[in-house]
Amino acid sequence: MIKTENAYKEAVLKLKQDEKFIASEKEKFKKMGLENEHIELALQPYVSFHEQLKEEVDYYECIKRGEFETVINLHTIGKTLIAFRIYIGMSQNELAEKLDVSPSQVSRDEKNEYFGATIERIQSIMEAMGMTSITKIEPSTVISA
Repeated sequence: MIKTENAYKEAVLKLKQDEKFIASEKEKFKKMGLENEHIELALQPYVSFHEQLKEEVDYYECIKRGEFETVINLHTIGKTLIAFRIYIGMSQNELAEKLDVSPSQVSRDEKNEYFGATIERIQSIMEAMGMTSITKIEPSTVISA
């Protein structure tokens, strides 16, 4: 997951470089006389990594526009906290200042997507970002009597 504007810019640059590389490799393989099927097989790992990075860039751009995924369970709350920080344009350093912790602490927390964070910690992060949540509790399966 892309978590900073600098990482986003680097990813966009990498996408452009990858596109050029894949195109040049495709041409090289064509000149070698390989069939399209073999060329596609040879390039599959590069294309796969390229597509994965493209998905990450697309996700970052979505959260910058405020398009968030619904939190279905609390296992994904960490990813949502990171997405909200990005959306409001707050850096990890700024969040660290508001929480009165070191920037490296925020970086570590985000690297782990806040796994294992207490409810109190999550609440303080939400408050530092001016974030609120609405929780709706429903049964996940039909319970028969």
